[in-house]
Amino acid sequence: MAVIPAVAVREARTARLRRRIGDNLLAYAFMAGGLFCFALFSWYPLAKGVILSFQQDNFVVPPYWVGLDNYRAVFDDPLFWTAWKNTVLFTGLALVFGFALPFVIAVLLNEFRHLTGFFRVLVYLPVMLPPVVSVLLWRSFYDPGNGLFNTVLSSVGLPTSQWTQSSSTAMISLVLVSTWANMGGATLMYLAALQGIPGDLYEAAELDGAGIWQRLRHVTVPQMRFIMLVLLLLQIIATMQVFVEPFLLTGTSSPDTVTVMVLIYRYAFTVNNDFGLAAAMSVLLFVVLGAFSALYLRLTRSAD
Repeated sequence: MAVIPAVAVREARTARLRRRIGDNLLAYAFMAGGLFCFALFSWYPLAKGVILSFQQDNFVVPPYWVGLDNYRAVFDDPLFWTAWKNTVLFTGLALVFGFALPFVIAVLLNEFRHLTGFFRVLVYLPVMLPPVVSVLLWRSFYDPGNGLFNTVLSSVGLPTSQWTQSSSTAMISLVLVSTWANMGGATLMYLAALQGIPGDLYEAAELDGAGIWQRLRHVTVPQMRFIMLVLLLLQIIATMQVFVEPFLLTGTSSPDTVTVMVLIYRYAFTVNNDFGLAAAMSVLLFVVLGAFSALYLRLTRSAD
């Protein structure tokens, strides 16, 4: 049996060590690039926004420190609580439609055996449209003069509506637009989760005499609990930051639809022209969403 010289062994070990170091350096280089981009476009703006919330800055004179004055001014604004109330109302209505409806549609699509690809594309099509295009399309539908919805109502002898211009229907009109534009992604996620449920569970439930509602309650929902909890949290966070729908459909001056994000826009670009006030409101929204997310994750984790 040939004996490998010690020099050859050392050279082999050195070569392996060099390859390992090279691979690690390459991996760290890619990771460093990702961290740099994340810090530049996420952490730095976040830190800059927090600092700006303690300053007065209108881009005309150099910013100067005002301490907590921005937060006091935000809390003293009569629109502050109105914006939060409208935002919470929008979120609640959006959950009624936007959380339950995609699940129902996904269950129905999962039962189809023909044209499944066509119906999936049809459901996801609104998501592929730019949000501004979707909202402008619905604005034409809501037109109180000759819009599509009032035209249909008039043709069947029903009273027309002012839709976004009426305080009684403005908020629900925004919710319908948001639900139509965003439910496609949640529907496909639910559909993917449904197709991952083992068929043996449904067969066992059918052998035990379970009907469709029993199978849905005792098999489908428990198996999809995780994805439903995640999507619920993501939808709450997204709807609490609603901006495009009220901005394009009702503007920034309507007290019936002004939301937190619309109020931030008012502070920065229209009424106050003060980015410090806008940053203070943004920090408050960040704190509320962060605290809610932490509490939500804690409660759902303890429920497991």
